[in-house]
Amino acid sequence: MPVNLSIKNVPEDVVSGLRSRAVANQRTLNQELLVILKEAAKDQAPITIDRLMEHAERKRPALDETASKVLAAHDAEQEQIAKRFEDLLAGPDEAGKV
Repeated sequence: MPVNLSIKNVPEDVVSGLRSRAVANQRTLNQELLVILKEAAKDQAPITIDRLMEHAERKRPALDETASKVLAAHDAEQEQIAKRFEDLLAGPDEAGKV
């Protein structure tokens, strides 16, 4: 059974391009949109629980791994700030010493 779809907030340049394409193909805008949608949906496998599970189980960077990288970068930045602060507190006489 056919279903009605509605697309909101389509930019005017997109609508204009679609109308031009429809005219070039001697179709109405609705016919042109159906051709585009049919082409986009062609050869799409149906969504199944198995496909969803496969997608969910794909290897992705672990949250712990990402969090450790962020924490390491933050720690390095804090060390640099602490070093600069120590240099400022040391005063002009000791700042030049290494």
